[in-house]
Amino acid sequence: MTDSTPAPSNDSAPLGRRLFAEFLGAGLLVAVVVGSGIAAQRLSPDDVGLQLLQNSTATAFGLAVLILVLGPVSGAHFNPVVSLVDWHLGRRTGTGPTLSDTAAYVVAQCAGGVGGAVLANVMFDAPTEFAGTDRVSAGHLVGEVTATAGLVLVIFALVRTQRLPLVAPAVGAYIGAAYWFTSSTSFANPAVTVGRMFSDTFAGIAPGSAPAFVVMQLLGAAIGLAAVLILYPGTTRKADENAAAEPAVTSERM
Repeated sequence: MTDSTPAPSNDSAPLGRRLFAEFLGAGLLVAVVVGSGIAAQRLSPDDVGLQLLQNSTATAFGLAVLILVLGPVSGAHFNPVVSLVDWHLGRRTGTGPTLSDTAAYVVAQCAGGVGGAVLANVMFDAPTEFAGTDRVSAGHLVGEVTATAGLVLVIFALVRTQRLPLVAPAVGAYIGAAYWFTSSTSFANPAVTVGRMFSDTFAGIAPGSAPAFVVMQLLGAAIGLAAVLILYPGTTRKADENAAAEPAVTSERM
């Protein structure tokens, strides 16, 4: 890495500090998604396309900033599928997070997602209640597979080719685009999916729809991982050590 390359996540940092970064990052990401969704719905009540544009723009910029701020602490995963892929690749080279650390990341991310939804509800005087928006259809599920596979490919392609300075803007741009080119508006993140169950607003998802979304996100992550290994099979130990500086994501009206 050159001196201008962002620092990878610091696995020697205390686990508590890394978990706080993941909790905070996932929480603020969901707050951005849900909060901008509520604001968009109130500012443009008669134009759903404009609502989605406002929501996607806020999410793309917010996610990129969160990755830049918290990446040096925990790797800025904010997303269980990113943590799981990072763990799997690390097993292959003896680097990366342990399984227990990965499990702790997932718990922190999901807890942060719920907290972020509650925060957004409080800021906009909206009740914290389960969402009623049913999003399950064949198209939505295929959209989640596509969105998550693409997210994993973007992150780990850049990590494996040691282009870490591009991760934050590339992930933000990808998520902003995926709002529009996927039928599901690209949740691509189980922690964000869990969080969005707790806000019956523009960005909410009914609890009955969430399990299918999470299963499709895991499937998408496996497909994205396979694509990474096919396209970039000759990774070095150093590249996988840098895998912590990958983001997260998420995503959404995502």
